[in-house]
Amino acid sequence: MKVVVIDGQGGKMGASIIHKTLELIPNLDLYAIGTNSMATASMIKAGAKYSATGENPVIVNAQDADIIIGPIGIINVNSYLGEISAPMVLAITSSKARKILIPYSKCNVYVAGVGDDSMDSLMDNAVKELKRCLDK
Repeated sequence: MKVVVIDGQGGKMGASIIHKTLELIPNLDLYAIGTNSMATASMIKAGAKYSATGENPVIVNAQDADIIIGPIGIINVNSYLGEISAPMVLAITSSKARKILIPYSKCNVYVAGVGDDSMDSLMDNAVKELKRCLDK
């Protein structure tokens, strides 16, 4: 099972996902793809087994991913101050992978009905969904 975690702008969300996932599923090999080197470094520190940075790694790893997890901004062209390019969004959205997206309003996208959950609660829900997918 190839689980790809994509994050940018420091990688705090991606690092949290990786940390929480490995607490629940310690032997899972996670692929951390940062939109910048700082994000990638944060996710490596959190325990990702594989890592890469930039547009091409997003495109390449989305092709054969089983699950892609990250903030909702990864499907919004030019989010994260322009770090998310159109080819990245196309690769993610056209991937056959199950996408687990964390609603995060700082990428200028509001998801109605989500409520005011804390970031920690959103991370917990994302990791629970990841485990549910892996248990199928």
